[in-house]
Amino acid sequence: MDTPQPDLFAEGLHRQNARRQLTELLGEQTIRDLHRRSNLWGWWAVTSVWVVVAAAMAAIVWAQSQPLWIAVVTVTLAILIIGGRQLAMAILMHEASHRALFENNWLNDTLANWLCGHPIFLEIHKYRRHHFVHHAKTGTRDDIDYSLIRDLPTSRTSLIRKFSRDLLGITAIKSIIGLVLMNAGVLRWTMASDMERLPSKGQSFFDYAAAFVKNAWPTLLFNLMLFGLCYWIGHSELFLAWLVAYLSPYYLFLRIRALAEHAMTEQSPDMLKNTRTTRAGLIARAFVAPFYVNYHIEHHALAQISCWQLPRLHKMLRAKHAIPASPGYWDVLKLVSSKPEIS
Repeated sequence: MDTPQPDLFAEGLHRQNARRQLTELLGEQTIRDLHRRSNLWGWWAVTSVWVVVAAAMAAIVWAQSQPLWIAVVTVTLAILIIGGRQLAMAILMHEASHRALFENNWLNDTLANWLCGHPIFLEIHKYRRHHFVHHAKTGTRDDIDYSLIRDLPTSRTSLIRKFSRDLLGITAIKSIIGLVLMNAGVLRWTMASDMERLPSKGQSFFDYAAAFVKNAWPTLLFNLMLFGLCYWIGHSELFLAWLVAYLSPYYLFLRIRALAEHAMTEQSPDMLKNTRTTRAGLIARAFVAPFYVNYHIEHHALAQISCWQLPRLHKMLRAKHAIPASPGYWDVLKLVSSKPEIS
């Protein structure tokens, strides 16, 4: 039996109607106020990320003169914090892709790209093209990111296996291989799990290698400069800590964040139903929910507003009873791992 195709025209009307209802609910002036951006806030956000990374690296240097157990705890915590700030870089690059991090487009497209995207092997223009399709098709099987939440719920054992692969670096290695092949022009660029091979058109190995260098040189240069800085101050091991954070906790935090946003939400074009806002305490904000990314219903409702406006929008929508109470991250993990174990 053929799978019925979605009615894209009807979905478009539904989305327009939902946005119209949102404007009626909050008022046009409030909507305009929520779209106010701040260069000062953008500078603070980017600077704060790197200050915390530097502080975590300083803690690693300090730990080397401490007793073994203190050193192990400190280095482990520092690597987790760096991984959390790497996710924060991804979130700020996402913010800039909507041109909402700074008032100035050059700052959004260039500064955020170099200080938030390139350090973690992301590129804002490619990401923007991909991500805007996600916003247009959220809640449907045409969503370009649907593969990230497909086949859920899973069992608790399966989810633990996924988390174990993240912490062991297996997920990172697969992702990096994919990124290399995408930058080389072997695979179509995507942030999702589905990979599509591009036609070869007679390219040689050297053609692919040249394409990789052309596309990936900013990431390679940034990380070479970071290594050079660590080497110059006499602590090359700090670059190793940066790599370990990227290869392990970063991908775990990335998975948890993705699950919280859309996993097991209603298959509907209504952005108030196909997305989830999640409660985030101090620990969640440090590791999986930086810069208010947990307010994801609000982000999809008004995708171009700055992230620092999202808590305000959340309070307004809750006061109008337009959105449900938010579950915590632990609640979401229990939900997505609620499939019975196979005996």
